[in-house]
Amino acid sequence: MTRPRPDPVDTGQESVWDYPRPPRIERVDTPVTIDFGGVRIVDTTDVVRVLETSHPPVYYLPIAAFAPGSLVPTDGSSYCEFKGAAGYFDVRGGDRVAPRAAWTYPDPSRGYELLTDRVAVYAGPMDRCTVAGETVTPQPGLFYGGWVTSWVRGPFKGGPGSMGW
Repeated sequence: MTRPRPDPVDTGQESVWDYPRPPRIERVDTPVTIDFGGVRIVDTTDVVRVLETSHPPVYYLPIAAFAPGSLVPTDGSSYCEFKGAAGYFDVRGGDRVAPRAAWTYPDPSRGYELLTDRVAVYAGPMDRCTVAGETVTPQPGLFYGGWVTSWVRGPFKGGPGSMGW
């Protein structure tokens, strides 16, 4: 399959087609919040994002920034060729539970050590996730965990027809 045509980029925007492969990891100085089950389960500025070609950024937040009891380890694992073995959490907020809605790399591969003791969360099951005050849109599809904001342009992997990108 050929690479899709990148969406136009305006001043202050980023194209996911300028992101590298293997992915780049970087600290960002921006507030991130997650609300679930009618309660705020995280509010932090200690943020790391992973940028990979064709994907919106995935935001990793300190486990310690989550409200007590909001992350519950669960069964299952997966493997990323770049970041290593991932483990999963159920996310709890109020009286709600989102099974396997968060993941972590407890012993990340070399070059991704900033992910140690951090968690990424699928935005779709949450009530609201924000970056710099903007409500995010989940990356298309059911597998990927990127967060789409107005300053990130696609097209994004995960939608129909993007399997071979």
